[in-house]
Amino acid sequence: MKKSEVKLISILLVLILAVFGGTARMRPVFEHSYAPLPPVVSEPAEPSSPAEPSQPSDPGENTPEVETTPEPVPESEFFTINMIGDCTLASVSYYQGTAQGYDTVINGDWAYPFSLTAELFADDDLTFANLECSLTDSNNRTDKTFTFKCSPDYANIMVEGNVEFVTLANNHVLDYGQEGYQDTKDALDAVNIGYAGRDEYAIYETESGLRVGVYALSFGTTAQVKAGMEALKALEPDFIIAAMHWGDEGSYTVNADQITLAHACIDEGADFVYGSHPHTLQPYELYKGKYIYYSMGNWTFGGNTDPRDNDTFILRLTLEKTPDGEVSVIEREHIPAACSGVENGNDYRPVLYEEGSEEYKRVLSKLDGSFTGQNLSIGYEYSNNE
Repeated sequence: MKKSEVKLISILLVLILAVFGGTARMRPVFEHSYAPLPPVVSEPAEPSSPAEPSQPSDPGENTPEVETTPEPVPESEFFTINMIGDCTLASVSYYQGTAQGYDTVINGDWAYPFSLTAELFADDDLTFANLECSLTDSNNRTDKTFTFKCSPDYANIMVEGNVEFVTLANNHVLDYGQEGYQDTKDALDAVNIGYAGRDEYAIYETESGLRVGVYALSFGTTAQVKAGMEALKALEPDFIIAAMHWGDEGSYTVNADQITLAHACIDEGADFVYGSHPHTLQPYELYKGKYIYYSMGNWTFGGNTDPRDNDTFILRLTLEKTPDGEVSVIEREHIPAACSGVENGNDYRPVLYEEGSEEYKRVLSKLDGSFTGQNLSIGYEYSNNE
């Protein structure tokens, strides 16, 4: 056999082993990277024929070069979270059943309230809101000025709106007592919407694999924040949202208690603070590199049949998860909107403002703190403990 034929057979044997050998296959490991190919051992060359003595050759002449596949560099992952304000899926009892009432306008069409905006939330990783009403059939109303309840099947409004998670830390989930509170949780469970209640925490894992931790509190203390955040951090979420219900109704300015609690949330490990209750937009703050949105305003809001301030917005966050597991907000977008599509009255159907319009600019001014309008006057006595 000629030397060239021997070399060719050797090469073919090596390649066959490299391709079909069980130990030579690449195996997937975490973060979409791959383990390097294991070393391939070449077959020894066939002895030379006595009639054709072998000639000296360079070392390794019969060992083919095997191309190794470089291990891919792990890449960052990116996620989108949309946040909206108060969703009160009912009018006060006085207006229920009237032409202006939320139940009459909706008329069983669960898709209606989000019909102009649901597509904006369809392809994100998480849409987050404040659900400020009781989903219950109970008639055991708490003795307070305003109470809001609707049938448990109204939870389908959130489903049709592409909302995946709600905070229940507010002053209306107990409008029908503990019974109504539990009914609300059961209604959300039935349609697979995540939630965190008053002074409660939860982990929500998105379909894309992001573990979001939420700690929720209504008019609480820094001691509650510390305890709640410690318990939540023990579950090792990727990203922590502190959902705080606080502040003065109708105010465009942030009070000292809000600032104290917000800073405590960040100090204890929150990555983002979501605020609700004032029913108006308030300025955001950047504290220790983390964002605090003190009040997200209203979204589909049955609490007022003719609101004086329709301004609201969608907050769109882009998160980056680096290969070492660190998650941070790398981009924010403010999308100005109105909580009602009509000038007089309330159709309970949010609509986007035209970019560049006076209304659009007004929303942005409320968020950046340059708005100079007067606070709204709330015409009833209100207790933060309700």
